[in-house]
Amino acid sequence: MSHTSDADRHLPLRGRTALVTGAGSGSGIGFAAARELVAMGAKVAITSTTARIQERAAELRADGAVVAAFVADLTDRAQVSALVASVTDELGAIEVLVNNAGMAQMGVQIGDGELHAVDPQAWDRQLTTSLTTAFNVTREVVGHMRERGWGRIVFVSSVTGPVVANAGSSAYAAAKAGLDGLMRTLALELGPRAITVNSVAPGWIATGSSTEDERRSGEFTPVGRPGRTEEVAAAIGFLASPAASYITGHSLIVDGGNTIQEDHAHGR
Repeated sequence: MSHTSDADRHLPLRGRTALVTGAGSGSGIGFAAARELVAMGAKVAITSTTARIQERAAELRADGAVVAAFVADLTDRAQVSALVASVTDELGAIEVLVNNAGMAQMGVQIGDGELHAVDPQAWDRQLTTSLTTAFNVTREVVGHMRERGWGRIVFVSSVTGPVVANAGSSAYAAAKAGLDGLMRTLALELGPRAITVNSVAPGWIATGSSTEDERRSGEFTPVGRPGRTEEVAAAIGFLASPAASYITGHSLIVDGGNTIQEDHAHGR
């Protein structure tokens, strides 16, 4: 008969090393996910494209966390390789990967426009930033997970693309749908290695980059408000935990019930 200690229950990721990408914004999902993983006992590496990531690391360390912060352009595969090597040297082999980096997460206005008017360079940039970065990091990390025979990979996707769509957001929707396709394929490939691969699909979440229209849209969900980043982080933390060992290839929607309602005309 096995026994689970109090420490194992309250710190289910104790001793594990996690990497969270796109964690530069203090009000974003990536930083909230890093806080959640720290609270679960993990040693956490965080990364963004600017030096503000050091400010986030300082905030986490103030709470006693073991944290390493790195500036990296995840579209550059040489930088991704160097990043993973540095995280491994400082904190140990990466066992939990949260792929959060993307244009919306970084607060960059998407502004696709209708397809006939989309700038091809803007299309390429969106897919590279929101989809190819996740491929680059995951490909670099997954070999170590395969060797260790354990791992958790969580993609931060969206309801936009995989479930619903907005006119004028073709590139963003395509990138996020691509993430879920990548997630499911990896789940099949890595399941025999005790590595689970899932995604979370946020709806209207209030972040520092949210527009007033986006915050207003959140009020028309069945819950009656936009989501909070820590609510998305809680879903990420669960999927990254040992408790989620039999969940893989799944997209967990965190949208206050918005995508289940047919009638949006009689909102609050």
